[in-house]
Amino acid sequence: MTEASTGDSPHVLPGSHSSVELMIGGMTCASCAARIEKKLNRMPGVQASVNYATEKAHVRLPAGTDAAAAIAVVRATGYTADLPPAPVRKTPRQETSTGVMEQDSDSRSLQDLDSDGASVKTATLRTRLSIATALTVPVVALAMVPALQFTNWQWLSLTLAAPVAVWGAWPFHRAAWVNARHGAASMDTLISVGVLAAFTWSLYALFFGQAGMPGMRMHFSVLPGRGGQEIYLEVAAAVTVFILTGRYMEARAKRRSGAALRALLQLGVKDVTVVREGMEHRIRIEDLAVDDIFVTRPGEKVATDGVVIDGSGAVDASLLTGESVPVEVGVGDAVTGSTINAGGRLLVRASRVGKDTQLAQVARLVEDAQSGKAAVQRLADRVSGVFVPIVLVLAIVTLTGWLLAGHSAEAAFTAAVAVLIIACPCALGLATPTALLVGTGRGAQLGLLIKGPEVLESTRRIDTVVLDKTGTVTTGRMSLLEIHPAAGVDEGQLLRLAGAVEHASEHPIATAIAAAATDWLRTWDGEEQLPPVTSFAASSGWGVSGVVEGHAVAAGRASWLTEQWAQGLDRDLLAALSAAEQAGRTAIAVGWDGRARGVLVVADTLKPTSAAAVAQLRRLGLRAVLLTGDNSRAAHAVAAAVGIDEVIAEVLPEGKVDAVRALQDQGRVVAMVGDGVNDAAALAAADLGIAMGTGTDVAIEASDLTVMRGDLMAAVDALRLARSTLSTIKVNLFWAFAYNVAALPLAIAGLLNPLLAGAAMAASSIFVVSNSLRLRRFKASPVAAPADHLRPSPQPSLR
Repeated sequence: MTEASTGDSPHVLPGSHSSVELMIGGMTCASCAARIEKKLNRMPGVQASVNYATEKAHVRLPAGTDAAAAIAVVRATGYTADLPPAPVRKTPRQETSTGVMEQDSDSRSLQDLDSDGASVKTATLRTRLSIATALTVPVVALAMVPALQFTNWQWLSLTLAAPVAVWGAWPFHRAAWVNARHGAASMDTLISVGVLAAFTWSLYALFFGQAGMPGMRMHFSVLPGRGGQEIYLEVAAAVTVFILTGRYMEARAKRRSGAALRALLQLGVKDVTVVREGMEHRIRIEDLAVDDIFVTRPGEKVATDGVVIDGSGAVDASLLTGESVPVEVGVGDAVTGSTINAGGRLLVRASRVGKDTQLAQVARLVEDAQSGKAAVQRLADRVSGVFVPIVLVLAIVTLTGWLLAGHSAEAAFTAAVAVLIIACPCALGLATPTALLVGTGRGAQLGLLIKGPEVLESTRRIDTVVLDKTGTVTTGRMSLLEIHPAAGVDEGQLLRLAGAVEHASEHPIATAIAAAATDWLRTWDGEEQLPPVTSFAASSGWGVSGVVEGHAVAAGRASWLTEQWAQGLDRDLLAALSAAEQAGRTAIAVGWDGRARGVLVVADTLKPTSAAAVAQLRRLGLRAVLLTGDNSRAAHAVAAAVGIDEVIAEVLPEGKVDAVRALQDQGRVVAMVGDGVNDAAALAAADLGIAMGTGTDVAIEASDLTVMRGDLMAAVDALRLARSTLSTIKVNLFWAFAYNVAALPLAIAGLLNPLLAGAAMAASSIFVVSNSLRLRRFKASPVAAPADHLRPSPQPSLR
């Protein structure tokens, strides 16, 4: 960081502690990250985590500690460190004569700068790799095909190989030198020493031995064992190309795996049209404040989180939730920033702006997950931190052992170089972070957010999934399911009068009946409003009454109609009432003018995918438990409809934690899925908390996984993605470890040609990267249409 960039004031962080993110440069392997992390954690009160894949360090500093001190420690270790650059302030847009808004071309966001840096690094590697490859191909061909070896061919090989061994491998030589100055060694040390050893031996053989004589011939063999007149120029050049290929693939993988997060960050709008004093004004998004009213036209993105105060339309939230079907919104409905208005002009009051928006929270969750470390990664980092010194010792022991055993210096040298090259644990350093980057990025695209890498390990141990009923398995909204009119009563009139009197009440049951009645009016009579009610009265817990179109109407509990209004139900209505209660539904008796006229059956309806999601949980080997505060009869009816065998009902909000802990006391490892404030404590108490993104911020904050769709199938997909990511990490680690464990003894025994060792080492890194990138093809579960008996619609029974 330059003096100008730090400013005049030191970066002293207030409070008991604070966190700072540092951009780290110069890391070339996981052992570099381990070394930096170790140095930072030696600072008093500092907790640091360094991620090789993201090239970032998350540092927790105690009060009074300057961030510059942490930067100085990183630099003293031999690497670069800077605070992330602040986003460049956007200049005001100017309106041209054509009405097009223009913005200063120098306005750049942080994600743009990060993306540009990754692009430059990738392009630089590609250039170096292309030139090195062009020079190396003829060198390898001359060494492997004796027929091509013309007189003095070896000097052409030297001419072509020298730039590769020096300039092509310069990043490895430079990193090795920097590490050596600080008394450390890294994977680059192994590469640099191996390449320089092969190149130096070749120079010695050419200038001081017999290899430079005209007519020298060399025969390539899979197994090492060359004569003293032979050279290793093709080894020095080819190993450099192989390693550069691996590094280039790494750089591309990092860039591709981070693309999901960059795309997420770039979803936000740059400016917005606000309404002030009846006039529309175009302002920067940074100047938008809470309670500002802004306009969203068809085809535009919603500027920020808010509530629709005028207009209606369809909003496409697929970029945030992964749900492809637009959602109809109207006055009073909440909309999320960066979703797309698919149709209709909306006037929206801003409720959250800037870092408090749902988009910002999603991006923060994804970045935190990608920057963290799972336990398996920490193990890999520890191994990488001690592996390089051990390999250097092994190479020296191999060289010495072969010489003491009476073998030639050439054979001893070949074995030692093979050890240096084959042991480089690049794949080990990439195994976890690359998979984590790709998996969490793909999850963000599907609206599945994994809070941290430790969550991945939790998903493997889960054997029981506790499902909150209301808002998770069911919609959380009451709907009118059945209409039972008394003999001689018209269904339409029953619904019309009951809806009118219920419309004056705010109770959820009343709202459901009024909504169904309004829909019926629009469908059959073309009317937009229910008839007015006079003399309205509400009896808490019992029902409502009023006068509608000259009729004295009462709607509520059957016992209330009988006792208060002397309107007893006939046999058919009593049977309908009993059947509804047996099914766990709520039955409302309706009467007017001194007689009971019908029964309306209301219930919280199932979400269309709940049954399929429970079936999918079973296929994953998980046991589902329904947890609810509702009465046992209603709970068992819902459980039977979706295929859940175990039900815990009539539980108060504070009792949900006890229910989760009771399951844990039975030896079960519990995941909790919920969406409400009353679920937050249970989500935190569970071994794995999964919050529905349509729920409250409290529930989301207490969870480990968040699904942005209010769909139980999305929770299943989140578990599947987490498991797939963890499986990919384990496969990567297995091959990285197995590769080193299997190949090292072959190299020590002199059974591995250094050229093949370099190719195998590069191939292992490419395998790890390619295996991780397969997670980009993860797809959400297909959802079958709900069964007919689950569709909440009273219309078929009317007329």
